[in-house]
Amino acid sequence: MAQPDGRHVSEETHGTFKSYTIGYICSIVLTVIPIAIVLNGWLDGMANAIVLMTAAVLQLAVQLLFFMHLREEKKPRYNLISLLLGLVIAVVIVAGSMWIMTYNMVAL
Repeated sequence: MAQPDGRHVSEETHGTFKSYTIGYICSIVLTVIPIAIVLNGWLDGMANAIVLMTAAVLQLAVQLLFFMHLREEKKPRYNLISLLLGLVIAVVIVAGSMWIMTYNMVAL
């Protein structure tokens, strides 16, 4: 929105230093935990996969809430619908790729 003197005023809200710091620390922790688990071999099999996927989902939530400001939008419903559509497309692509790789009879 332009002011009468030609300056532009941004109506978007941004996070505070405190929220960025909390988000950054959470991101670092959610990155270090899976690295430590994998490099040290603390978990095997399904437990390893569950911890890694949980950390990935939490990392996504931290990125969306603290850095993408999903909760601070004037109309967060549109952003949420776009996000859900993107997630559905990503899940279909990943699940379809895994299904093809698992049941591909040509590669046998």
